[in-house]
Amino acid sequence: MAAVEVLEEVLVSIENELQAVEMQIQELVDKQQELLQKKMRVKNLIKQSSGDVEAGGSKDNETSAEAWNKKDFPWYEKIKTALQGKFKLQKFRSLQLETVNAAMAGKDIFLVMPTGGGKSLCYQLPAVCSDGFTLVICPLISLMEDQLMVLEQLGISAALLNASSSKEHVKWVHTEMLNRNSQLKLIYVTPEKIAKSKMFMSKLEKAYQAGRLARVAVDEVHCCSQWGHDFRPDYKSLGILKRQFPNTPLIGLTATATNHVLKDAQQILHVQKCITFTASFNRPNLYYEVRHKPSNNEDFIEDIVKTINGRYKGLSEQQSVPVSAVELSGYDEQLPKSCAKMITWALCVIPDLARLTNDKKQIYPKPQVVVATVAFGMGIDKPDVRFVIHHSMSKSMENYYQESGRAGRDDQKADCILYYGFGDIFRISSMVVMENVGQEKLYDMVSYCQNMTKCRRVLIAHHFDEVWDSANCNRMCDNCCRENACEKMDVTGYCKDLIKILEQAETMSEKLTPLKLIDAWSGKGASKFRVAEVTPPKHPREELERIIAHLLLQQYLKEDFSFTAFATISYLKVGPKARLLQNEAHVITMEGIPHRKSAHKVKPSLSSNSKGSSENAQTVSKTVQDSVGKKSQQHKRPGCGSNLKAKKPKLEAGGVDQPVVID
Repeated sequence: MAAVEVLEEVLVSIENELQAVEMQIQELVDKQQELLQKKMRVKNLIKQSSGDVEAGGSKDNETSAEAWNKKDFPWYEKIKTALQGKFKLQKFRSLQLETVNAAMAGKDIFLVMPTGGGKSLCYQLPAVCSDGFTLVICPLISLMEDQLMVLEQLGISAALLNASSSKEHVKWVHTEMLNRNSQLKLIYVTPEKIAKSKMFMSKLEKAYQAGRLARVAVDEVHCCSQWGHDFRPDYKSLGILKRQFPNTPLIGLTATATNHVLKDAQQILHVQKCITFTASFNRPNLYYEVRHKPSNNEDFIEDIVKTINGRYKGLSEQQSVPVSAVELSGYDEQLPKSCAKMITWALCVIPDLARLTNDKKQIYPKPQVVVATVAFGMGIDKPDVRFVIHHSMSKSMENYYQESGRAGRDDQKADCILYYGFGDIFRISSMVVMENVGQEKLYDMVSYCQNMTKCRRVLIAHHFDEVWDSANCNRMCDNCCRENACEKMDVTGYCKDLIKILEQAETMSEKLTPLKLIDAWSGKGASKFRVAEVTPPKHPREELERIIAHLLLQQYLKEDFSFTAFATISYLKVGPKARLLQNEAHVITMEGIPHRKSAHKVKPSLSSNSKGSSENAQTVSKTVQDSVGKKSQQHKRPGCGSNLKAKKPKLEAGGVDQPVVID
């Protein structure tokens, strides 16, 4: 019997090792697929650049951007006159002329253009220059209200239909839809209107039969796809439009969509063949920066206040009103009362703020800093926003790209500052756990925040299937401004210690939240969770959080959720890759930066005497380290700087003077 038991133990060991090998094989296969996809993308880019093929692969060159970038179309003088006379613009931005020409030609179009690139003009201008009206479908009422406000100022007739529209207004719009002499050019509705209003669909059908429905514009078209970052169920019902009105051209617009999402959206909308115009993701005037979020809320608000009062002082034509911590701390109530005495060039986005009910038409002329939810902030259509500060991480890269894109739409320099905290991961994860790819997209965002070595633009480009050379960043991100070399750190031992703690908790039928796991690892908290052979690491808590986040991203740890009547709670458990540690030769490394050499990003103040300009910006000479509070050496490189000081956080027991930030 003893011999059998020994053999069974050997068998279990072999099976575990086989599982580990299979996992490594799968990992290599996944990596191979990723590299093959990259290879194909690069090959296509090379072909497109050399002119061998055009976008979309059309043999007749109809879908190439070059084919539509012409001024010899019969409608060109008409759109040029409307551009300058109605919209008060002197020239087209990148891809606008191409899109407008294709729209005037009655083609189905998908347009991917960065926030601030001028997507709205691509359907508004053709609407003004065409007979009939353009139906615009948009997910946010605040966005539609903003566009209507601008169109009204330009003297262009447009209308919005939603649940709060009066019966008289609805009746007027329905009448104008069929009136051949009507001046109404744009009708804005939510996707719910298409999905649920039989009356409206009936009017649309009559307008189509009368030749009055000029085109359909689907804004934020990525919402159609379950693989998109902001899937809306009612968007799936929009496929009825192309089925019922096959001869009406459709234009889908988005700032953020991968090729996979675009193809999915085309199928959902029943667009058989379309022209796809894709602008580069890059906004060269935006400076991207990620900061560690102080655990103490007072320190956090003070950190934001010092940035606003220092870096952006004197940017407005009006007299600058300093922002105080007391004023900004009101974000957990509604809009700070102090906003009434401020001016309009800044936006601070706080994703988890309760939805605001204030009428932004009233606060537009006054506030200097707007503290807003994502939904409220996305409705702010001001060109001269000098910064967007994220109170916490967005739930996906697409969300962050769109939200931060509110900054610098006047093409002047602006900052996108994101505060990243360990607790945000699990708060957001419990919110997106029911979404199709919610957790996957969240982890992509965490990876972006954790990375302290690669150019931010390279990371964004990779996400949006674009190839980017970090040399073209021009030191417009925090990572490109760092002067210290990166170091590799072996965290294999730490991973084994964490697994021991989690396995012991499991034998006790206990679950550990991320915070309890850190406490047990640090030798704190409930003694029953501590493991005798685990020595508490000599690093600050921030670095322990970075290690755990890295192991979570690499699947050595995994999240497990518990649903209660009032909340969804995230716990940490041993992940699938933990088996690889049975092989003694297996090593887990992370990139880190020594604190003694690094500093808060050295970036110039945007202050200048000209409106919204940063041409005469001076590099700030002093900066204080954001995580350990040590003063750094002054950087001599131009284009990077900060005038922000952060408080020195307390080190864990046994902390060291030269900790390592783990990437």
